[in-house]
Order: sequence, then C-alpha cells, then structure tokens
Amino acid sequence: MVTPSYAADFERCRLLCRSVDRHVSGATTHYLLVAGHDVARFRALEGPNRVVVDERDLLPAWLHCVPDPSDLFRRRIWVSRRTMPLRGWHVQQLRRLAVAEALDEPTLVYLDSDVVFLKPFDCARFWRDGALRLYRRDGALPQSGEHPAWARSAGRLLGLPADRTTTHDYIATLIAWRRDAVLAMLRHIEARAGRHWVAAVASTRRYSECMIYGRYVDEVRGGEGHFPDPDGFCRVYWSGPALSGEGIRAFAAGMAPGQVAVGIQSFVGSDLAAIERLVAES
Repeated sequence: MVTPSYAADFERCRLLCRSVDRHVSGATTHYLLVAGHDVARFRALEGPNRVVVDERDLLPAWLHCVPDPSDLFRRRIWVSRRTMPLRGWHVQQLRRLAVAEALDEPTLVYLDSDVVFLKPFDCARFWRDGALRLYRRDGALPQSGEHPAWARSAGRLLGLPADRTTTHDYIATLIAWRRDAVLAMLRHIEARAGRHWVAAVASTRRYSECMIYGRYVDEVRGGEGHFPDPDGFCRVYWSGPALSGEGIRAFAAGMAPGQVAVGIQSFVGSDLAAIERLVAES
C-alpha cells in the first residue's frame, strides 16, 4: 500500500494508518511517501508493517525542494532546469510513479492520506483470475475543469494520435496498479521523449498520474493484465462545503455495498474529530 502525504495532513494520515491496521489484510507493507523535510515527523507512524520513504530516495537529484518566495517562504516548490516549477500535489504524483522503481512488490495499492477504512478489506479483491482491477468509468470523464487537459497531456506523453481522445475517467483513490505495467510505462515514456520520465511528465503542470496509467493500460497495452471496473472501493467527497459531524456520518452512511472506506478531501476543512470518532466506532 502506498500513501503520499505531507505535514498538513499528518493527523489525517495517522487516522488512515489506524484504520488500515484495524481493517486491512493482504498487504505486506504500507509505505508513506513524504518530502525530506517531513520525514522526521512521519517516523512516528512507522511500525512493523509501515515504512516512511524519503522522496529524495525516489526522485532524481536534479529536482530540488525549496521554500517558495512567492508565498513568503511558507510553502515549498520543486524546481529544476528540466521542468517547470512544481507544487506539492504535482510531486506527490511523481512519487506514486517513482515508487515502482524502488519497491519489489507486484501490486501497488494507492490511497490518499485523507482516506479512512470503516469496513474490513482484503487487498486480494483487486485481483481476478490473474488480472488486476483497473478503475475505469466509461464515458464519465468530466468535460469541465482540468480533466480534459489531463487526458490530452496523457495522450501526448504516451505518443497517442493527436485526434484520439478518451471519455473514460480513471481518477480515484484506493486503486491498484501492476508494478510491471508501471515500469514498462516509464520506459515507454522515456523512449518517446528521449529524456528521463520525470522531466517528460513534469514538462507541463497539467497532468494526472491516474490518467496516464489508465490510458497506457488501455491504449498502449490493450488492457493486458487488467480488467476494467467502474465501482470504486472508496466513497470520496471531492469538493463542497465543510462537513459537520452529522454530515460526515450521513456521507459514510451513503457508502455503496462494495465500498469499505471514505475519503473526505482535507482541503474542504471538514471536522477531523468527527472523522476520528467514525473510525473509533468502526
């Protein structure tokens, strides 16, 4: 299991870890991917089956994390001569891709640090007859916001015909990728671009790692080793007003029968104490 996180989400990540330890089976190790300046804090979450990974052990040395002068040095940006300046959410996506080169795990299960499990979950549910579940909602790609740009960027990066587009939505949390497919994808990107895959992916700030992987599996590999499934295991509150205690309970009560977790995006400012009570009662 792989979770990229950062200091502002530390308490949410702690809740995630607690819920994983209580409800999840079938995973060998839970890896927390963080920036170098956050490593010491996240060490408190390590345990027999949980490891903190410094992004400097994953990403190339020419990508530097520095204080952001445009934000009075309160936040960080990632800079290099090979990419545009990147924000934390860009680099979290790069970590998700890079971890495949560092780990010897056949399956990589990705989940955000603001997810909590409320029901038992066996990671074997991602597999069926030797094929891995690929989250894909056919014809559901939003036609507003960043989604169309992410789809186009993925197509260019993978060398797909410019007139070919997709209407599929691959973006979710609590999803799984095949490590061998990720590695093949990175080599494919490098062969097409003639440079390191990080430089190629980050040449534009408008990208989605889920869209890149989904389009690669479907349109380059022809779906090999995967089967599509539109049903996610996690109910996600992507945006909207902050949820109160009752709102959080109502959202969790709306989980579909196959869903085992909820993800309430941290930036909406919902009541963390109420989420903690929900986990305690699960």
